[in-house]
Amino acid sequence: MSASAAKKIFRKGKKPEQGGPPHKRRKLDQLSSGSPGVALVSSQDTSTSAFPRGNSTTVTDPELAVDFTTSKTKNGESLATLRKMIFGRLEYTSTQKDPGKYLAIDCEMVGVGIDGEESSLARVSIVNYWGTVLLDEFVKQKERVADYRTKWSGIRPSDMVKAKQFEEVQKTVAALTKDRIIVGHAVHNDLKVLLLSHPGAYIRDTQRLAAKHNVINSKRPALRNLVKQELDVVIQGGEHSSVTDARATMAVFRLHRKEWEKGFKPLPAPRAGASKKRKLDESSEPVEPTPPGSGRKGVSSGLSTIVKRTPQTRSKSTVKTASDNWWTTLGASGIAGKGSMKL
Repeated sequence: MSASAAKKIFRKGKKPEQGGPPHKRRKLDQLSSGSPGVALVSSQDTSTSAFPRGNSTTVTDPELAVDFTTSKTKNGESLATLRKMIFGRLEYTSTQKDPGKYLAIDCEMVGVGIDGEESSLARVSIVNYWGTVLLDEFVKQKERVADYRTKWSGIRPSDMVKAKQFEEVQKTVAALTKDRIIVGHAVHNDLKVLLLSHPGAYIRDTQRLAAKHNVINSKRPALRNLVKQELDVVIQGGEHSSVTDARATMAVFRLHRKEWEKGFKPLPAPRAGASKKRKLDESSEPVEPTPPGSGRKGVSSGLSTIVKRTPQTRSKSTVKTASDNWWTTLGASGIAGKGSMKL
């Protein structure tokens, strides 16, 4: 067999398997070298909040099967409105763009470490009660990403180009959620990857609440199953979107808010002097610790102020002074007691 014939057979042979052909590797190299115009996102994707995000040809667009015109309501909520909210089909007023009392959060992770088994925060999305996106940030990775988990996370290498540092995103989330109620599905996972804590009275976990109130026959229902049952909407059929999932979580919460909120005590009203006291404490300069008995009182410890207390002494005006010729009063009672004497 001649060399030319062998080349023809090789060219007609089996195509290289998907996952790492040379031309895709070159695109990744160009992207990492700082080409702003290169993006590995399908041309069908017009928004980072769109669903499904990417070129999943095996998944039918879930919006095609959704009835956005139904007049049905559930627990006082319009199903059509909630469905539109999930897929970002609503227009918002200026008031509906404010953060408000309730915020829904969802995070997406990528795999780091050996074989990508460890999860690392890659995207955070927060929406308000009406579905307005208040925050949607990609997080820069400090470790080498072994698995972007694009099939589930929707995260791609191109998303890391304009990603922000973890500390910056964490600080923004903490400031946005302070003194507000966080709504999330298995929300402890989101707070864990953000390295944040939140008061239990300010958390509404749709996974736990749905199981507690027997909304669905499962102790730990998946969000996609809960949304399908309650709103007849399919999500997470392909690549996930944290914006879509946050909106879907809020939609489920809105359906059952009146019933679920009965199990929570009203939030305590902020005390009038609390903020003033906090400002005074924060403005106090810390000092070196004082050993017992050193006598350094009336100074700030950085946490509170030690108040100097002086012993109370009687003033001269309050002390009863004896009158002159005091001895003339002795024995004046007329009855001589033990030790008494008459002058």
